[in-house]
Amino acid sequence: MNNQPNIFMALDSSFEESSIVLFGAPYDGTVSYRPGTRFAPQSIRQESFGIETYSPYQEKDLEDLKVFDYGDLELPMGNREKALDIIYKTTKEITDNNKIPFMIGGEHLVTLPAFKAVLEKYNDLVLIQFDAHADLRNDYLGEELSHACVMQRCYQIMKSKELYQFGIRSMTKEEHNFANKHTVLEKFSANTVLEAKEKIKDKPVYITIDLDVLDPSIFSGTGTPEPGGLTYKELQKAILDMRGLNIVGLDVNELSPDYDHSKVSTITACKVIRELLMIV
Repeated sequence: MNNQPNIFMALDSSFEESSIVLFGAPYDGTVSYRPGTRFAPQSIRQESFGIETYSPYQEKDLEDLKVFDYGDLELPMGNREKALDIIYKTTKEITDNNKIPFMIGGEHLVTLPAFKAVLEKYNDLVLIQFDAHADLRNDYLGEELSHACVMQRCYQIMKSKELYQFGIRSMTKEEHNFANKHTVLEKFSANTVLEAKEKIKDKPVYITIDLDVLDPSIFSGTGTPEPGGLTYKELQKAILDMRGLNIVGLDVNELSPDYDHSKVSTITACKVIRELLMIV
């Protein structure tokens, strides 16, 4: 962990007293288009101080929650396997202490080691994905460990085989065929979250939000922008619809802050994280 002077918003609780542990995974070694997600965790912390800790959507305040900001992991950019192993071991340390890991990516591949660690604690773990891309390729240019394949890798190690995908609007024909057979896929929107919650009931849930699920007209700061995405209000409603789920792990990823010099994308990411912290 780096010795960093800044934390996310008001998260100044200690590790011991916290029920949620936030940490950054600044890795973008398999990005297939525009790199830069490695800068997201620090950018998010810096911009978070422009956001109120109080949520009028939920009538809650972050200052009333017990959340520890672990800081950013030191990940070797040229060694993918070692970087993923560090993420896995950090997540396992958090779950072994009966706390909920909340990871800020980084590219979407970072979800795999975190999900694997949580899955080892909860065998019947369910996965909920918000994303523009299905990420169900078996390989990308011959590589099976890629952000384009991360949901396929997660699905393969899942015991429950319950993968809910929302907002998807970009995929190959093979991915589409796979999703139709094996996942619960809602293309283009996220209007059936409540129906999914009724099916999931009290099973443990891992939530992963790839921020390119948002339309690039409001979220341009991402490496793989895809027109036709959700509005912020639509994503906010989906987040609120997940209240009451047994959430045991989650992440937000794929912000590339330098592609939006206005920092609106980064501020939007901050707000998404704030609202997610409050539903856990």
